[in-house]
Amino acid sequence: MAMIASVARAMSSGNMVTAVGSASASLESVVISPNHPRKLSTGEDWTGAMKLELRMADITTVEVDAVVNAANSRMRGGGGVDGAIHRAGGPRILAECIERYPDGMATGQAGATTAGDLPASYVIHVVGPNWNAGQQDPDLLASCYREALRVADELGVRTIALPAVSAGIYGWPADSAAEIAVRTLRGTPSSVQHAIFCLFGQRMLEAFTRALDA
Repeated sequence: MAMIASVARAMSSGNMVTAVGSASASLESVVISPNHPRKLSTGEDWTGAMKLELRMADITTVEVDAVVNAANSRMRGGGGVDGAIHRAGGPRILAECIERYPDGMATGQAGATTAGDLPASYVIHVVGPNWNAGQQDPDLLASCYREALRVADELGVRTIALPAVSAGIYGWPADSAAEIAVRTLRGTPSSVQHAIFCLFGQRMLEAFTRALDA
C-alpha cells in the first residue's frame, strides 16, 4: 500500500508515472518520464528526456544497448551482480577486462567491454564504494552513475540497464543508494533515452520508488 500511495503522490506532483501490476499484487515496474527542466550544479537549466524505469528483474535478461555492472576494483569478476553478468555473458567479458584494464579501476570510475552472450552490445563496469569497508562518500557512488553515462554517450548508447550499485554486499543503505542513483541520473546531461534500474527485492524497489517520488 505504501508503494501505491507513493506512485499516487508522484502522479499528483506532475510527473508521468505508470505502474505495471494490480493493486492486489506487488508492483513490479514503475516508470517516470522526467521531462521538466532541472537545475544543474553549474546553474544551467537542462530539459532531460531520459525515461527512468524500475523493475524487479534479472539484469542479465534485459534487452538494452548496455548493461551496467557493479564491479570490484580488480575487474576480474566477483559475487552478486558482477558474478551473474560474467556467468551469463561468458568468458569474452573477462578476457576484455584483463586486456583493457590490467590494473583494474579506481572506485567511482567506469569502463566498457563487450557484453558477450548478454542481450546487449556492451557492459559498462563501474567500481562502487564499499560502505562496509568505510567508503561512505556519497560522491563516490554518484560518480559511478555519472561515469557510466559518460561512457554510454561515448558508445552511442540509448538504452541502459543498471543495478543498485553498492547496495548489495557492499552494504550501502537502500534509501541513500536510491536517492543518489535517481538524483544523479536526473541531473546528468546524457543522450541515453531510457534507463532501467533492475532491482532485487521489494525493499529495494520501494526505496527507489520513494526516490522517484521526491
